[in-house]
Amino acid sequence: MSNSTNEDVPESVFSGLRKFNAFMGALHLVQSIVLYAVSNDFALPLKTFYLNYSSSTQSLETVANEVAMVRLGPGIALFLFISAVAHFTLASPWGYGWYKRNLKRHINYLRWYEYAISSSVMIVIIAMLTGVYDIAALIPIFIANACMNLFGLGMELLNQHTKKTNWSLYIFGCIAGAAPWIVIAMHLSGAGGDGGGVPTFVYYIFFTIFVFFMSFAANMVLQYMEKGPWKSYYFGEKMYIVLSLVAKTALAWQVFFGTLRPV
Repeated sequence: MSNSTNEDVPESVFSGLRKFNAFMGALHLVQSIVLYAVSNDFALPLKTFYLNYSSSTQSLETVANEVAMVRLGPGIALFLFISAVAHFTLASPWGYGWYKRNLKRHINYLRWYEYAISSSVMIVIIAMLTGVYDIAALIPIFIANACMNLFGLGMELLNQHTKKTNWSLYIFGCIAGAAPWIVIAMHLSGAGGDGGGVPTFVYYIFFTIFVFFMSFAANMVLQYMEKGPWKSYYFGEKMYIVLSLVAKTALAWQVFFGTLRPV
């Protein structure tokens, strides 16, 4: 992929992306406000687990301690709001020039910083819906997913200075990104029993959001391999924006109709 800042790119490409970011920011913001306003108080527990000596059994036993109850409604609104802020920043008078200069270098810093936070909130919510309540597990899930996105930033930074695409950071990012999904899959595979298991909508969330997360990785591959319309970095940039909206919208409304609808 060429990283030259001397590409002959029409101004309409950048102005079009600016308008697109403003529009997508509005869609994210409206959804954030609506979902926050209409969601019920459904909450899931945050727990810690520690060893405690039992005098009755004369052995160490694992004891669960509930730290807090976390409402899902504000969590859903949060990752949508974070995306809205990022899009509005890139379209703003103070952010657009920076955005344009970076796009000419085939990099978008704010995209990866935003994903590192918003998609990590998303993966934590998915994990909690599958029964991962241990803070000691949720923190690494958040960090691993954030690192995956920061490896994406590193991929764009590294290939500013290479004639041939270096895929090392992309591979590291895939490894980091796989970890949360492995934990979630393990919880789903072990769910069930006589008392029932994870609600059906959670399985739909797992498969749909997993596909969307993989689509981001595929978009980067197509960008760097310059396949079809992805020969233009700017087409890939637009696809990132579309995928972000679709993935966040899909998760938000699946959770809403699954657990957050007012009774």
